[in-house]
Amino acid sequence: MTDKDQYKVRKEPFYQAQGDEIELYEAAYAARLPVMVKGPTGCGKSRFIEYMAWKLGRPLITVACNEDMTASDLVGRYLLDANGTRWLDGPLTTAARIGAICYLDEVVEARQDTTVVIHPLTDHRRTLPLDKKGELLEAHPDFQLVISYNPGYQNLMKDLKQSTKQRFTGFEFDYPEESVEAGILSQETGIEMELAAKLVSIGTTARNLKGHGLDEGISTRLLVYAATLIKGGVAPKPACRMALVRPITDDADIRDTLDHAIDATFG
Repeated sequence: MTDKDQYKVRKEPFYQAQGDEIELYEAAYAARLPVMVKGPTGCGKSRFIEYMAWKLGRPLITVACNEDMTASDLVGRYLLDANGTRWLDGPLTTAARIGAICYLDEVVEARQDTTVVIHPLTDHRRTLPLDKKGELLEAHPDFQLVISYNPGYQNLMKDLKQSTKQRFTGFEFDYPEESVEAGILSQETGIEMELAAKLVSIGTTARNLKGHGLDEGISTRLLVYAATLIKGGVAPKPACRMALVRPITDDADIRDTLDHAIDATFG
């Protein structure tokens, strides 16, 4: 198996288009333009990138960014072994070498001094300096860089610099319309549309509380969890409390409000 093969998305991921994002992404990839995907937690950003990698037949290397991630974690480092030292490429370097799509998920979680290393890959240079190795890597013609983040959940210390943002084309995602989201739940889990619509109505109630006691509303991902539990035989009310309410809040008043919404929905 080649390096490219091990990173291929082998099975078509289910993705429900909400507009012309598929055609726009294809155009961006054809021009090898870097892409930024913004939107709330669990609204389908990562699924969209996975789907596009499958549709384009490109390998996909995903990096879950975090505050402890260093530039070496992205680019690579020398390691000691029985024969001395050897260089190990990081995921960004691997993607640039083999012509993969490199997806940096929640990129604002990484330190700003780490994200600076992506800059030469996002303009006409398309290069990656490997300073420790003394190599200037020219990105494979098929390489593309994609980043994502949740703009509604960042403070001033966790935001992308304008010098980084303006290197990317951008998509803005949101939760789907209720009928579309119900269809997604039904397709993903096999539940009936009527039940899916009830779950979505609870999600909408929670999203309306964002900024009024909730930092984040109920995501499509959590709605899928609830539907999966119900499909597996759990009664709707406890399934909703477990999957939709308890993960998102410790506030007793907000919890009671959402529990009442569940009781009203399921009788």
